[in-house]
Amino acid sequence: MSRLSEYDLIENPEESQAESAIGLDETDAKHYRYLVFIGRFQPFHSGHKAVIDEALKRADDVIILIGSANLPRSLRNPFSVAERTAMIKGAYSVDEAARIHCVALDDALYNDTRWLKYVQAGVRSVTGDLQSNIGLIGHSKDNSSYYLSLFPHWASISVPSYHNLSATPIRESYLMGATPTPERTPESTRKILNDFKKTAEYQQLHEEAGFIDKYKKQWESAPYPPTFMTADALVVQSGHILLVERRSMPGRGLWALPGGFLNPKETLFDACIRELREETRLKVPEPVLRGSRHSQHTFDDPYRSARGRTITQAFYFQLKNDPKGLPKVKGGDDAAQAFWLPLAELDSKMMFEDHYAIIMKMVGL
Repeated sequence: MSRLSEYDLIENPEESQAESAIGLDETDAKHYRYLVFIGRFQPFHSGHKAVIDEALKRADDVIILIGSANLPRSLRNPFSVAERTAMIKGAYSVDEAARIHCVALDDALYNDTRWLKYVQAGVRSVTGDLQSNIGLIGHSKDNSSYYLSLFPHWASISVPSYHNLSATPIRESYLMGATPTPERTPESTRKILNDFKKTAEYQQLHEEAGFIDKYKKQWESAPYPPTFMTADALVVQSGHILLVERRSMPGRGLWALPGGFLNPKETLFDACIRELREETRLKVPEPVLRGSRHSQHTFDDPYRSARGRTITQAFYFQLKNDPKGLPKVKGGDDAAQAFWLPLAELDSKMMFEDHYAIIMKMVGL
């Protein structure tokens, strides 16, 4: 999404007791034509339902913008838009569900302006315009002032947190094998989760959840939570981008930029060159590579990696067009394969972590 999704204002409240006790403002007593609720709903729980219940009382129709659409299944986003829509609508009667409009909302990480455009387009797909007595509804949160500042032209309704429920512990325990309880999740959600548990996709995520759990336990005795540093290479030539297919967890089988962790005695740029050559065997002389650096950018979304706080420095290389064609590549090290992909064939549903957003930001697509 944007900075909004990074802090996950809808799903991960870190509210004080005072915030949890906030009531609905008297100025919010008006009735709306549409109320908009934005979230990831991974999964949809009773706290989300409490917000929609209130929205149905205060508006003719409710628009649910379901974030993190068109991404591969991951520990952070295991459920598709269709599954999350079924969780939401299945929690209501036929008449109530007819008043709830679920719309997929793509992420635009590192680009608030693009994400705002997506929000506006999603709302307009239901309303026909952006002037139709529209309001926003959601929880009172620490970051609510930032959230509201993005939409000054729409009124807002703050709803108290429902028993401080958060999707994160529900999701994490489920992927480790637990069964969600009726106290935290509607029956419609539990049905979807129980059905999904029987699939090969769940088994892969379950295996990955176990891997991440063991990975994080290695750092339990550290005095502070660790912060990892990586370097990634974004290499473009003749309208093609160089990608690798990940061999190992997390993200096994997904497409990624060549890259990896920084060694203790190397610069970020040196780490990038090393990882690029190890993972792709790119047939370009190192001096040419170093001379092809176009730009670099730091990507530090707090939730960009399931492994923990991981900051990456991405380096953008523009190789000169060559009538002989694209340089030869071959997968190595952590890469099952390396390949050149036409930029027009980039697919967000195949990309690891935030690598699609990194490409969009640096290449300007």
